[in-house]
Amino acid sequence: MPMKPPSSPASLFVTAAEAAALIRDGDTVGLMGGGGGLMEATHLFQAVQQRFLSTGAPRQLTLLHALGIGDKKTRGVNCFAHEGLVRRVIGGHWVWSPAMQQLAQDEKIEAYILPGGVSSQLMREIGAGRPGLFTHVGLGTVCDPRQGGGRMNASAREDLAEVVQLDGREYLRYKPFPIHVALVRASSADEDGNIGFEHEAANLDAQSLALAARNSGGKVIVQVGERLPRGALKAREVRIPAAWVDAIVVDPDQRTSYDIAFDPAFSGELVGPARQAAEAADHAAEVAAAQERFGERQAIARRAAQELFNTGKARPVVNYGVGVPDAVARLVAARNEQHRIFQTIEHGTYGGTLMDGVLFGYARNAHAMLDAATQFDFYAGGGLDIAFLGFGEFDAQGNVNVSRLGGLTVGPGGFIDIAQNARKVVFCGTFAAKGVQLQTGDGRMTVLRQGEVRKLVQQVEQITFSGPQGLRRGQQVFYLTERASFRLTPRGVELFELAPGIDLQRDVLGQMDFVPPIDPDLQVLPAGLFLA
Repeated sequence: MPMKPPSSPASLFVTAAEAAALIRDGDTVGLMGGGGGLMEATHLFQAVQQRFLSTGAPRQLTLLHALGIGDKKTRGVNCFAHEGLVRRVIGGHWVWSPAMQQLAQDEKIEAYILPGGVSSQLMREIGAGRPGLFTHVGLGTVCDPRQGGGRMNASAREDLAEVVQLDGREYLRYKPFPIHVALVRASSADEDGNIGFEHEAANLDAQSLALAARNSGGKVIVQVGERLPRGALKAREVRIPAAWVDAIVVDPDQRTSYDIAFDPAFSGELVGPARQAAEAADHAAEVAAAQERFGERQAIARRAAQELFNTGKARPVVNYGVGVPDAVARLVAARNEQHRIFQTIEHGTYGGTLMDGVLFGYARNAHAMLDAATQFDFYAGGGLDIAFLGFGEFDAQGNVNVSRLGGLTVGPGGFIDIAQNARKVVFCGTFAAKGVQLQTGDGRMTVLRQGEVRKLVQQVEQITFSGPQGLRRGQQVFYLTERASFRLTPRGVELFELAPGIDLQRDVLGQMDFVPPIDPDLQVLPAGLFLA
């Protein structure tokens, strides 16, 4: 596609409706954002939806987004979840848009997934005009064409990647494609169209997405919270230069998150005594959270935390996922041990106090904020010492599934990039689901009622982490539950620890779909891990 002439500054600032009108039928549209409204161009998304509902255009779009975007109701990707508006969705994480999940399940769209980091990095490769992204990330998983090629329903027929050989080693080449429109969120724009991120809680993949659209000959549309005079942004404060920008929409009601108008602790703008006071308050809140009603989450977190300082690194680089890993992060913070680690989030932040739930991806008083593609480069190159991640199910070979559960498209987010590259991976989760009743806090774990859904299965529905690939890479891999601890070995997933009070046959082996090898020196975990 030929390069377009630059817009004049006077024509850059448009209404949301005028910006939405720039999208044509059949365009590939890149979105950015995270759950809870993180760097989400909400005003632009709603304008596209309003145009479609009013006029029936644009139609048959392809959407690309690296992370989950939305509120599980009406915002984020939910704005695009209308039959006819989209034809294909390549999403990193889908759970924030049940409506889009339903379209995929009903075969109304072509549904695909890519690892979150791969999406961000592929945008950069598209922008650079290179022949796709060559990486080991995704080998042996659902993104490998031998395991599904990223396809999530019958309507999706293409493989998004192919296997290639370089210097005798296998890699995946994720195929490039033009991005016709980038819908980007930022904090401010000056009169010339230079873009700043000064009030944002992350950088995400804004630069990579804008670059991809700019050099595909497409349009870069930026939503900002304020319009600044010419020269108000210092050169080093400009994160997207005016030369890349086609249209700017000012939304004076732009918020840090759906529920938070603005908090300088999230954007890293607090300094000096104000920051010290905020950090002290955060620590007090973490201590209080760690003292919440003791249950199986806290028991698993205590066991998982034992692996944190057993990596061979004096100050390991750590990533926490969602779910039970939240409890690990809270425990470390409550113990005031953050200074002993380098805490990271795949969204690009280092340090600070991690948020969970709908605010996963936010960090208060972060120490550094990088672009997501750079953060994933760091992970892919081996910079991550240990990761605590959840699991939906795992099997006898050590494969883990979080991307497709019960036939529903979930997507991996950054899971594949993280799990495949951390030197040590600690999967944390409850042993079973649906109807489980447990009792603990007295030094024992007692199962009052077994779960209806087994999570330790003969073969996972979809491979989001490959056990055989993990062995090949020499990773240390643990699977920790409230009842028992397992680890990856050449013999498969081996049982090596039991919780006190747990009956091996009734509560563990009898509730699994495979018989694991058992360590001859099977240990009973210390009762102290199960005391409230």
